[in-house]
This record gives sequence, C-alpha cells and structure tokens, in this order.
Amino acid sequence: MSEETPGFDEKPEVPAEGTPEEPETDAAAASADKAEGAAPAGDASDVALLAQLDQARTALSERTADLQRLQAEYQNYRRRVERDRVTVKEIAVASLLTELLPVLDDIGRAREHGELVGGFKSVAESLETVAAKMGLQQFGKEGEPFDPTIHEALMHSYAPDVTETTCVAILQPGYRIGERTIRPARVAVAEPQPGAAPAGKEESKADEESGAPEEG
Repeated sequence: MSEETPGFDEKPEVPAEGTPEEPETDAAAASADKAEGAAPAGDASDVALLAQLDQARTALSERTADLQRLQAEYQNYRRRVERDRVTVKEIAVASLLTELLPVLDDIGRAREHGELVGGFKSVAESLETVAAKMGLQQFGKEGEPFDPTIHEALMHSYAPDVTETTCVAILQPGYRIGERTIRPARVAVAEPQPGAAPAGKEESKADEESGAPEEG
C-alpha cells in the first residue's frame, strides 16, 4: 500500500471570487457594442425618411401648382368662349337687323303719309316690336346738336336762329344696338350765319350799351 502524504488532500479547483463576474462583464460590453452599432443604423433610417418626406412635399407642391395653372387656363378658356359667343350673337343680330332697315324705312314713310292702315299696319307694328326686342333702337331728332360720330350730314345751310351746328331735318333715322351704331342718322344741318356773334355776346353787348351813362 502506498502511503498518503498527510496535508496534501486533493480538493477540486474552485475559481476565484472575481471569476464568475467575468461573463456578465463580457455580456454587458457586448450589449453596449451592439447598442453603439445599432444607433447609426437608426439615424440613417431617419435621414432616409426625411428625404422621402421632402420629395413627397416637393411633388405635392408641383402637382398643386400644375392644378392651379390648369384651373386658371380653364377659366380663361371659358371666359374667352363666352365672350366669343356673345360677339358672334351680336354680329348675327346686327347683320339681320341691318338687312331689315330698308323695310323699317318703308314703314316709316308709309306712316308719315298715312298709308299705314289695315293688315299692313298690324304686320308693320309686329315687325317693329320684334326688332325692338332684339335690341334695335332708333335715334335722331330735329334740333339736336350735330355729332359726326352718329350723324351723317347730307344737306348743309345757314340759319340765324342757331348758335351751333344743328340737325334741322332728319332725312333718315339712325339705328343702334346697345352702344354700337349700325347706321348713322342722315340729316340736314344748319350753321350760324358767318360773322354773326353768339347770342350770349350780343346780349352782353346790349346790356353794356343800355347801362352806359349818358353824356351831358
């Protein structure tokens, strides 16, 4: 039998007191490293989302501007079409009424001579009513000042009782539609006598003569 050496009993090896904490330290370090590695990834994701958001806002602004431009163009188109429609209608009405003017002149002459009677009178008045509803207006009166924009002078004379160029006879009435003249009034005009002083100056001169002191 072998002899056992006293004081040298074999015991299992026991790690030191700090040894069990080493795995925890390594895990904490690994977690910190993982967290540090995950942070840049999150920042990159946020930057990408912000970039996408900016792109979406830019695209929205462009589409909004395009829509506003299209709406403005459409409104301009509608106004232009409406304006053209009104213009075409006015031209068509004016053309029709211009063709009827000789008939209206005949009706007027017949009325002046007392020939507008019976069924002819009824038809003539109906025609004049329809023309008036379509906007036709007659103008031109004796005694009104001559206006070259709406009057056409066919006869000219001098008169002592006028102070300006005046329409003394309406040879053919004028017609307008709204503000548009489709035929000027054809008139005879009279002007003041050459060398005649205006009535106002003559009255003023007469007053001065009557109020002058008598010479003794």
